[in-house]
Amino acid sequence: MENHFYSAFDTESMDPRPQRLQEYRAPFQIDRDRIIHSTAFRALQSKTQVFLSGEYDFYRTRLTHSMEVAQIGRSICAFLNARSSLLHPEFFLDADLVEAACLAHDLGHPPYGHRGERTLNRLMRPWGGFEGNAQTLRLLSQTIFDYGGMNPTRGLLDGILKYKTLRAELSNPERHFIYNDQDRYLDFVLAGRDFPAGLTPGKARNGFRSIECQIMDWADDTAYSLHDIIDGIQAGFITQDRLERWAANQPDQDSVAPVVTMIIKNIREQKLESRAGRRIGDFITACSLVEEPNFMSPTTNRHRYRLKIQDVILTECQVYKRIATALVYGSHQLQQLDHRADFILSRLFEALAETYIEPSQPGGDHMPIVPPALEQRIWAAENETVRARLICDHLASLTDVSATRTYRRLFDANFGSITDLV
Repeated sequence: MENHFYSAFDTESMDPRPQRLQEYRAPFQIDRDRIIHSTAFRALQSKTQVFLSGEYDFYRTRLTHSMEVAQIGRSICAFLNARSSLLHPEFFLDADLVEAACLAHDLGHPPYGHRGERTLNRLMRPWGGFEGNAQTLRLLSQTIFDYGGMNPTRGLLDGILKYKTLRAELSNPERHFIYNDQDRYLDFVLAGRDFPAGLTPGKARNGFRSIECQIMDWADDTAYSLHDIIDGIQAGFITQDRLERWAANQPDQDSVAPVVTMIIKNIREQKLESRAGRRIGDFITACSLVEEPNFMSPTTNRHRYRLKIQDVILTECQVYKRIATALVYGSHQLQQLDHRADFILSRLFEALAETYIEPSQPGGDHMPIVPPALEQRIWAAENETVRARLICDHLASLTDVSATRTYRRLFDANFGSITDLV
């Protein structure tokens, strides 16, 4: 049955896709499949979600988190398609497109989680900064397959574009931007239209998202707000005593107390996973669609609707995030790991910059410390900014393990036997 929610505008890609005689997949299915079969997606299995990957088998990594977000995203589509009066069997949300956006949403994140993202942004400040969402866009459009990109559909590009503000448009660009040279992808997504005067750079413009992007973002919030609590409990950071002390100091007791009471009950009864599963269901069924036309609505239905979440569920989600921030992310143990991550990435970047960014004669006498194919691209780059971005791409692509191992090869005199070189 044909789905009239989407048109050729939504499935168009920047470069025409070859027409295969026996192609059985829809364009959004091709998007999803290309992500799943990419090296960047597999690398997420060894990138930090909250705790360093590999520390314990049951902690979530970026890969398991992305899979959970994709499942939640598909379930939100199924719920809205079945229950929303604005949708019907010939006019419905495409779960494959939402799944693709969910699977891709963290592809651009570097090793060591958000600490790695902040470190790379600081180090790249002279050459355009670093932002996880901007890096995801760069991967999909330019680098994911041997620096060729995957030629995604307009629907997928828009589905992962949480931020639509160029770095140069911000007075203090620390986060929530895309790179300045990505304006052409923004133009493609918007078909060359200018933003209305009310959508100023920053928060207002970044809040302008397709319905698939909104679903992806809520699925992400649902997954990490609930699952980070579980991981924090299993790791011993969140205990009944710590929860009670934290809750006692919060000004909004009416919002905090019911959530804390529920978590403590789940800890006592040892039913964390099963009850978290129920809460995920509640977070999904808290969704509804509201028609809210804007300047893109005449062109695509993807910008005709806003995802509305019940206020009580939004509040609960925020309380989970506050607990995780206070008791897990803010703990001295994780801050120590963040310090180590910052140190490792800084040293790696400095070594690569000295060899590849700063030389007055690129390609001169040096010791190669990156793979040959990357080195060729670096020396062929037209200027220092491009060389810096290629080095940043390389560091962002590393996993927690490979970043640590590379650091030890370069700076640990006791590391580096032939068995360590794999």
